Amino acid sequence: AGTMGSIVIKLPMPPGCLPTLWQQDERCKEAYFNEFPGYYKTSDAGYMDEDGYVFVMGRTDDIINVAGHRLSTGGMEEILASHPDVAECAVLGIKDAIKGEVPCGFLVLKAGVARQAGEIEREVVALVRDKVGPVAAFKLALTVGRLPKTRSGKILRGTIKKIADGEAWTMPATIEDPKVLDEITEALKGRA
Repeated sequence: AGTMGSIVIKLPMPPGCLPTLWQQDERCKEAYFNEFPGYYKTSDAGYMDEDGYVFVMGRTDDIINVAGHRLSTGGMEEILASHPDVAECAVLGIKDAIKGEVPCGFLVLKAGVARQAGEIEREVVALVRDKVGPVAAFKLALTVGRLPKTRSGKILRGTIKKIADGEAWTMPATIEDPKVLDEITEALKGRA
């Protein structure tokens, strides 16, 4: 109880559930059954409370490792989104020489917000440190005009992460507006 981890389902799976991938039995075993023998890996992360209720906090690829602590970027996003001036946000782990990864928050402010972005950034950093604790190592929040998304509205987290980490990246074919990646690159200059 209270520990973040992978959400898995004990086998056997009930009728009608995924038995395999079409003509890719080995790939299915590797992706869903090998990591937790006797269980199906959902690729969701979360925790169970003292009463046995399961809280899904995000995908396992949305869990970052900060100095050995597994932290949910979804949980941090929930905190950022609770700020009254934040319309939309994304948190992802970026490379850090000492801690492995550290969280970086990207904020899109609500229309009409007249306050200084730096002030709001400091407030959300304090919110995360207050609610998650210093273990989150959350020190970097960047205000951007918009987040890069696919045409169906999915935030391009992998591409943002590659830009932040200084890795080579390619323009996703499904991106809504390619210019937003230049805006993300500019926001990260000298800050990450």
